Amino acid sequence: MKKTPISTINRAIEIPLRIFGIWPGSSYIPFCRLFWTIAIAATQSFQYRYVIKHLYTVDLSDLMECLGATLSFTQFFFKIINFWVNQRTFDKILAMMAMDWKKSNNTDFSTRAIIRKAILSHNISNLCFGSVIIVVTLYSASIFTYNSFNLDETDISMRPLILKMDFPFSGDTRFVYELILLSQILCTVLAGCGNVMLNTLLIVLVLHLAGQIEILSKWITDIISEEDEYTLNLTTIRKIIKKHQNIITFSKNIENIFSDIALVLFVSDTLSICALSFVLVTSIGRPDTATIVMKTLGFYFVINFEVFMFCLAGEYLSSKSKVIGDAAYCSRWYQCRFQDSRIILFLIMRSQNQMTITVGKFMDLSFERFVSIMKASASYVSVMLALY
Repeated sequence: MKKTPISTINRAIEIPLRIFGIWPGSSYIPFCRLFWTIAIAATQSFQYRYVIKHLYTVDLSDLMECLGATLSFTQFFFKIINFWVNQRTFDKILAMMAMDWKKSNNTDFSTRAIIRKAILSHNISNLCFGSVIIVVTLYSASIFTYNSFNLDETDISMRPLILKMDFPFSGDTRFVYELILLSQILCTVLAGCGNVMLNTLLIVLVLHLAGQIEILSKWITDIISEEDEYTLNLTTIRKIIKKHQNIITFSKNIENIFSDIALVLFVSDTLSICALSFVLVTSIGRPDTATIVMKTLGFYFVINFEVFMFCLAGEYLSSKSKVIGDAAYCSRWYQCRFQDSRIILFLIMRSQNQMTITVGKFMDLSFERFVSIMKASASYVSVMLALY
């Protein structure tokens, strides 16, 4: 028998947030932030050194593969910095979620709604966590396979790394090579898990908000009944208005954290999808096609799924926000006294302001945005293949 969840955020998300110094209340937050700032800054400097140094000297497909991985790390670095900057907003979100769980014990419907969303959130988190582990494992295995079958055992200087980098020191010795390779594996696993979990966090927050919207809609639907002779209780009205305001505030806090992240994600992922698509297409017919496909295809699907998750969250929140106005409109507000019906009318008018997540305050996240990214990436790949 499965244990009933007591929080919407499970350990698969909480642990990466603690590791990267985002989870509030930890005593080691300053150390985590300093460590990851130095580690990722060093990683990025070595990656961009490689891109700049080999801009005109390596095969274009190799350069596109390196560029895709480099942009992914840049995007992840921006995400954790954005969370650090918006730490107070994230703390407010967690506090509101804890309060929602505390108040859900009052009614059976509220408890069922919030637990149902929590179970779904936990399943999605576990699925995403398992997927990124599989992708990183396949990517690392492809590197070791390439080392075992394609390179001489004594030719250490020519062995490829998991992440293409240009170091300001010599890495020709076996000890230095193995140390670098181990560091890259650890960095890739942690950064991959952290990146996916931050994306999954958006889905989890939206699902929690959707559960609160369902609870509010139930309250509005049941606010007027024939037994009450179509009169409104002032205490219940205040409760509904306060709940609606909390939902709007929660939505705005999500928007404040993820709006800039969505903008950077859309730009970098469009370029990454284009680069990885180019690598996959140009690998056809090469002797090492299987190795390239094994280490590239997984990341290609992860990046596409990342964009899809953001668009799905925005589309789901937009459609779910309409439920409040529909529930208010379907209630018997027209049979109440004029003084009481005005309150419901104001609630309907307030619900017309659709809750959504934007891409840098420019456009809303939706399935239409996802399709536009796919079309743009395909167009860029066609141009690159024509110039290749």
